Amino acid sequence: MFEFAWAWIFLLAPLPWLLRLLLPAADSGEAALKVSFLDELEALAGRRARTTLPSWRQQAPFALLWLLLLGAAARPEWVGEPLPLPASGRDLLIAVDVSGSMAYSDMRWEGEEVNRLTLVKHLLGDFIEGRQGDRVGLILFGSQAYLQAPLTFDRHTVRTWLDEALIGIAGKNTAIGDAIGLAVKRLRQRPADSRVLVLVTDGANTGGEIEPLTAARLAAAEGVKIYPIGIGADPQQSGVLGLFGINPGLDLDEPTLRAIAEMSGGEYFRARGSEELQAIEQRLDSLEPVAQQSTLARPALALYAWPLSAALLLSLLLVSRELWPQPLQRLRRLSPSTRRRQP
Repeated sequence: MFEFAWAWIFLLAPLPWLLRLLLPAADSGEAALKVSFLDELEALAGRRARTTLPSWRQQAPFALLWLLLLGAAARPEWVGEPLPLPASGRDLLIAVDVSGSMAYSDMRWEGEEVNRLTLVKHLLGDFIEGRQGDRVGLILFGSQAYLQAPLTFDRHTVRTWLDEALIGIAGKNTAIGDAIGLAVKRLRQRPADSRVLVLVTDGANTGGEIEPLTAARLAAAEGVKIYPIGIGADPQQSGVLGLFGINPGLDLDEPTLRAIAEMSGGEYFRARGSEELQAIEQRLDSLEPVAQQSTLARPALALYAWPLSAALLLSLLLVSRELWPQPLQRLRRLSPSTRRRQP
């Protein structure tokens, strides 16, 4: 059906006439300039001087122009039948560790040696793009936890924010508890059966204000399932030595991550390479989406261009009507008969 989105705009229809009544007149009613050769000026202009108020026939085009502009501003649109908008899926937050240890190059991607964060970007980026129907958000954590992207259906933008994440941007330490606490804060307002947190880290909790197990108990109380992913090669497999010769693979606190998953009803995964991380993504993709209450949306086709185009055309006609006598006068002056009379 046809409707105006902002029908109240038409309340402004009498505004020009009200302004004419309320504002003082532009003159006192007497002629601003008295000339004795008015007839000669009218003959040169090709029209008579206006000495009275314009008639309703003269005002009608301008009134129509005003109404057309109001009609365009009122947003006319053709609204279709209500269509169901699917809203099934999960509210999925992904918390990614960007602490300094994620810079260790003990992973391989397509035959090349890459650091841990680069591998996470490659594989979790595809995972995010594939979560059709889910609201996806992104948390980056190091010494502090930050919400990089709120829950949204725009998965491409979330992937872009993940690709632009830098190691150390949130600090060099690892605040796992703060990341879980921030996720719980963002998910607690969502439907209870659709709250999921995927936690990717390669170390133990070395920063923040909340202990990981305390945060896990809060998550369990709010119905947030946590799926921790411990990333990094095994100590005996990694040939990279960290600061003071300590193998970075020893930093991963697997017992705590397992306890977090158990408390919240999730599952712990271990990713030692790209193959295992791909298998984890397939496992996460197998989570059945929880049907939420669907909404109805009515498609609307904007029609404001029609009255706006009509107003533009009418304006051009009014302007051409005012300017048309001047070219005629110029042609008369340049006519052969006129030139012959000139001395």
